[in-house]
Amino acid sequence: MYCTDIESACHFGKHWHATYGLGYLESGAQSSASGRGQVDAFAGDLITTNPGEVHDGRPLGGASRRWRMVYLEPETVASMSGDQHPVALTRPVIHDPRLGIALKTLLDRIENFDATHGSSGADALACEESLAETCTLLLNGHSTARIERETAHDLSRVRDRLADEALDPPTLGELALMVGLSRFQVLRRFEKMYGVPPHAWLLLQRAERARALIRDGASLVQAAADCGFADQSHMTRIFARHFGFTPGAWQRTLLQSRRNFIQDGR
Repeated sequence: MYCTDIESACHFGKHWHATYGLGYLESGAQSSASGRGQVDAFAGDLITTNPGEVHDGRPLGGASRRWRMVYLEPETVASMSGDQHPVALTRPVIHDPRLGIALKTLLDRIENFDATHGSSGADALACEESLAETCTLLLNGHSTARIERETAHDLSRVRDRLADEALDPPTLGELALMVGLSRFQVLRRFEKMYGVPPHAWLLLQRAERARALIRDGASLVQAAADCGFADQSHMTRIFARHFGFTPGAWQRTLLQSRRNFIQDGR
């Protein structure tokens, strides 16, 4: 898998890729020939290509256009779909806000992961999770993949391992191997069982641990470090989203309660 972020006025001649392509136009517009006919795409649209599909591209109505793409190896798509038959993306231009949000999240997380040189296991899990979510939406809504039938599966072992290894979490692939499922299946079934995907559950687990550490007297900086947050501001965002108040407010409330207790005991 690799990604591109390009702004260009070039008229690309006919060519093809050995990978699947999924991207979105951030600005401008593009006209292109594809294996599925002549198509126009505008800012906010998603664009796709299949492996070996000949296509071209040129600006439409302006001097240039900007797009971001992720290119997926056929083996990756096959592992996500679980379909033994070749899978084809059915439309060269897609209007799907939910898939667009998932794709942007994936690209942003990959960019952050690269910027930090992959220093965080949680960031790696977030990237894998976004990849699985994006592929799920793409394959289920815009491909020839056969939809997998749901079966019951206990994912408490996945939850417990995330809790035990919160500071250095396993990858989605490792979790999938542990329970004999695909990454796609783990993501979908975990969220169905626990209400949020694994990465979000991990962050909430860290927030709960931070609350307990601050209650026991840890500083905000120390709590953030001991719980695996990138920094104190990262902890504050997750903590406030989870509890509805900041860790600083929690700390001040505890200190005030202790002072009142001491004064009442005199």
